Amino acid sequence: MLEDVLDIPNHIRDALWRVDSAQLKARPSAGFVVCGMGGSAIGAELARGLLGDRLTGPLIVSRTYGLPKWVTADWAVLASSYSGDTEETLASFKDAGEAGTHRWVAGTGGELGARARDAGIGVVGLPGFFEPRMTVGYMTVVAAYVAHLAGVAPDIRRELEQAADFLDSRKADMEPLARALASQIGDTPVVVHGASLTTAPARRWANQFNENAKQLAFSAEIPEANHNLMEAWSKGSGGLGAIFLTDSGQTVRERRRMDLTAESIEKTGASVFSVETSGETRSERLFWAVMFGDLVSVEVAALRGVDPLPVDEIQNFKRRLGKT
Repeated sequence: MLEDVLDIPNHIRDALWRVDSAQLKARPSAGFVVCGMGGSAIGAELARGLLGDRLTGPLIVSRTYGLPKWVTADWAVLASSYSGDTEETLASFKDAGEAGTHRWVAGTGGELGARARDAGIGVVGLPGFFEPRMTVGYMTVVAAYVAHLAGVAPDIRRELEQAADFLDSRKADMEPLARALASQIGDTPVVVHGASLTTAPARRWANQFNENAKQLAFSAEIPEANHNLMEAWSKGSGGLGAIFLTDSGQTVRERRRMDLTAESIEKTGASVFSVETSGETRSERLFWAVMFGDLVSVEVAALRGVDPLPVDEIQNFKRRLGKT
């Protein structure tokens, strides 16, 4: 798992190569939907985060069965499933076809790949030897690039290539920092707060604590959390700690909110940790936050004496759920 995290820069480069190799056709669209769950969905959220105000149209992430009725033939859809057998994504892929949307697919094959081939739909093939959550670099790049093909975002290939180089240059520094933060967090369940660029990374951090460290973790978005969650914090920490992901691109008001929220939580006696992103471009800072968070989650797993690789409870649930 640690090797896969440290290899994220190469995942970014390989994803760009795979998108090129797929020779997908551009399709200017009224809007773009990425259908997926887990690592596929967070990749789309991260893509939306790194594109930011450069988006020229809607980029929607759908984490459910089917699509809204307002997704019509002038929209474009990327069905993203690492296994190719995610039932929610298969249902959305079917809805997208019935709505007449332009469709693309990303994954390793499975039922989704077979349906795409039968329909003559462009497929970005992914390497088949990862834990699905460790394809975040691939899923983010594919979503960002296909958003460009859908006509709702600029081509940021060069920025992504530079982000990969930047991460390579920071690996050696990130590992000891991650180990130090993990030792401070220990067994404490955390709420990871993000704002603007760090909103999606905050969710990624929580997800990785859940899956890798087998530890309860949740994410919250500033300023929304200032309208609800902080009222609960005011009554005590409940044994939780708080992490704040700050970023140089956040507005003065967002940063002020982050600081004041951290101060309020700290008064409860809760452990509060602040992590500032590193990098110049949005892609550098976002991928730094993702990679650093993944490293922290693996280090917390090591401290807790748990193996980050298996997700037995998820697999057991899928078996109990069965197929309809």
